[in-house]
Amino acid sequence: MTRKQTKSLVLLQHHLKNLRLPTILRECEKIAARCATDNVDHLGFLLQLCELELIERDRRAAERRLKAAKFPTYKTLETFDFQAQPGLNKLLVSELMRGEFIEQRENILLVGNSGTGKTHLAVALGIAACGQGKRVRFYQVTELITQLMEAREERELTRLKKQLAKLDLLILDELGYVPASKLGSELLFDVISTAYERFSLIVTTNLPFENWTEVLGSERLTGATLDRLTHRCHILETTGESYRLQDAKRRHTKSSSKQPRLTK
Repeated sequence: MTRKQTKSLVLLQHHLKNLRLPTILRECEKIAARCATDNVDHLGFLLQLCELELIERDRRAAERRLKAAKFPTYKTLETFDFQAQPGLNKLLVSELMRGEFIEQRENILLVGNSGTGKTHLAVALGIAACGQGKRVRFYQVTELITQLMEAREERELTRLKKQLAKLDLLILDELGYVPASKLGSELLFDVISTAYERFSLIVTTNLPFENWTEVLGSERLTGATLDRLTHRCHILETTGESYRLQDAKRRHTKSSSKQPRLTK
């Protein structure tokens, strides 16, 4: 490399740092050498660099969205056991994974016993949405209610609600496991009401709709909540015994079979 080329490279690296183009900075020399070997012109060289930068930016943005969503675990549809849920509409689930329900501002309600895969499906749908460029946030219902109540006490409720309003998809997990206070129910309803036809919700619950009053307290509030959630909504039901309980039984049976038998 000549002295002039070295100077040009140093200046180029400086400019790329200032322009915040780290992938081009990292790859430019290697791509330049390859393009020279392959007799690729300067426009082709520039195109390859820009494509690499865009791919890397998309990857980093997807990572940031996943981190911001705060999923409890990483779950995908490929690892969901549909054989254990033969009554679940697999075709509908696959269609929902495409994310069009978010574009249409539709909701998803996942209803079924504890441990039957509702959270798995909710997380898988949320992760798919992140990959499609959507802003997603996962909350356990009790966690969200606690944050809302704390924000209200600290006069930060408006700020928190504005943050939630920027989402494309809000996942509310485990509605029904712990009854909410009157204030908690009202704050939760306010979030659901704000989301109505503005952004999508996924709600998982172990309670049939007629029992939601046990959690929300008021029949009036329960009716208003269900009215907003079930309008333009996909309802998926999971059935059967908890996967975790089934697994525990299998491990117990396997352990018992390995124990030596006493002979008389």
